[in-house]
Amino acid sequence: MRIGKIICLARTYPEHAKEMNAKITEEPLLFLKPDTSVIFNNGTILIPSRSHCLHHEVELGVVIGKNGKHIPQENSLHHVLGYLVGLDITARDIQSEAKKNGWPWAIAKGFDTFAPLSDVILKEKISNPNHLDLELEVNGFVKQRANTNQMIFSVEYILSFISDIMMLELGDLILTGTPEGVGEIKEGDILEARLDTFCSLKVDVQKEV
Repeated sequence: MRIGKIICLARTYPEHAKEMNAKITEEPLLFLKPDTSVIFNNGTILIPSRSHCLHHEVELGVVIGKNGKHIPQENSLHHVLGYLVGLDITARDIQSEAKKNGWPWAIAKGFDTFAPLSDVILKEKISNPNHLDLELEVNGFVKQRANTNQMIFSVEYILSFISDIMMLELGDLILTGTPEGVGEIKEGDILEARLDTFCSLKVDVQKEV
């Protein structure tokens, strides 16, 4: 199945918003990543020549299995194919400059290899996406650890909210935001992410040639 839109959320965990000195919003903040940013297990995150500061952000991913528009919250999980653990890699220096000038984040979020993804776990194997452990290790040290019950918005609300703005289609991916603990990654690092006991992802970091 081809990956469609990659719809990302910002500031969905209160402690992450606090560490970024960012305001929590009443409604989800959305941005998009291109499908060319996707890599899979055992892939390599490439440090682009335009950036000197990449940050890791581990997230729950929700894969859409059924088209829907204006989806009620109570029916929203019927549109889910499954879940995964993903990384939203950010060129933090580029993003900081964009924020300072009121520019979009597309460059900071959109480089090739900036969306590492695990295999998809079918939704039937996960009874409650709002109570899953997320963890990221860098070189064997835990950098991020949280539970999706700490998110400000439920998965059901996120799906319904997005579907009021844009059609959700088969193959679309929603990255639901990252918890606190984001930090810099450098050449040679090994990143290992886990979604509870269901799936995992391992990637390394190298400079772009």
